[in-house]
Order: sequence, then structure tokens, then C-alpha cells
Amino acid sequence: MESSEKTEDEKVVHRPQKMAGTVNWGTATVIGVFAGLLYGGSKEAAASVSKDAEVMLKLGSTPDKREQYRLMRDAMEKRFIRVTRGSIVGGIRLGMFTAAFYGLQNLLAEKRGVHDVYNVVGAGSATAATFGLIMPGSLHWRARNVMLGSALGAAVCFPLGWLHLKLVEKANEGSGTTDGNEVKGGVGAAIERLEEHLNK
Repeated sequence: MESSEKTEDEKVVHRPQKMAGTVNWGTATVIGVFAGLLYGGSKEAAASVSKDAEVMLKLGSTPDKREQYRLMRDAMEKRFIRVTRGSIVGGIRLGMFTAAFYGLQNLLAEKRGVHDVYNVVGAGSATAATFGLIMPGSLHWRARNVMLGSALGAAVCFPLGWLHLKLVEKANEGSGTTDGNEVKGGVGAAIERLEEHLNK
């Protein structure tokens, strides 16, 4: 009985070690959704300024207070619907793009066993080509979008991937191992010093 309890307690779930520089897929997707919500909503809000000017002109030419109130309410409802629709569409689009990009990047890093700039370039190129394929239009137009998206995705992602890897290398410069104990640098060391100071 005791031996079976020991074996159950000793069971440890081993998760694969995450490579330095790889991004958490879920967190990146949530950030992409919120960024898309903000971008889509602000874009629609800016576009509705001219429509608000038209409503103000109608209000000035209408002497009836009830008609003014109805016009103002209708304009506010339409603006709210436009901004909400723009936010939702922007959030879905950018969220899907972010999820596909980081999912492919992490998949390539896992399959290749190394996280380098080529994972970023491959993920950017494939994601841009896929989104070029699903855009509406004729087959010729979609093929053109796939080629253009693939080239543009690779061209944009190469310097960004290189910069990302250099920043990861710089961040990991201070960390190393001595005598089996991990040496923490930067924020981790500062937090430990603060904890030691507070425990005194």
C-alpha cells in the first residue's frame, strides 16, 4: 500500500522544455485580438466623423425638438453599430493572423529543433500567403495575392525575426549555470534582492 502511494507521489509530469525566444501562442493570440479590436474600432470611429457632420447639418435645419432627438438617437445607434462591427471584424482578423503566425513559428521550431530567423520567415511567408489565398476575387487574383503575400511576408519577417533573436540573446546574456544553481540576471535578481530586503 505504501509503495503504491510512493509511486503515485513520485510521478512527475515532464513537459517539453520551451526553447528560448519562442512565444506563447495563447498570449500572443489574445494580444492580437485586443489589438485588432482597438484598431478596427478606432478606424470605424474616425471614418464616422463625416457622417456625424451630416447629422449635425440635418439637426440645424430641423426646428422640431422631437425630430432632432430622433435624428440624434438614430445617428448614435448607427455609429455604435459601425464601431462595434469594426472592432469585432478587426479583432477576428488580427487574432486569426496572430494565431496562425505564432502557431506556425512554434511548430517549425519544434520540428526543426532550433529557434532561428528561418522559423519566423517561414511562418510569416506561409501566413501571408494563406491570407492572400482566402481573400475574395478570381483565381488569378488569389494566385497573385499568394505570391505577393509570400514574398512580402518573408521580406518583412526576416529583419523582425533577426531583431527578435538578437533581443532574446541580449536578455539571456546575464543568465547561466554555476554548480547546478541557476544564476538569475536582470528582473529576477532584482526581485530576489527586494524579497531578501523585505524579509530582514
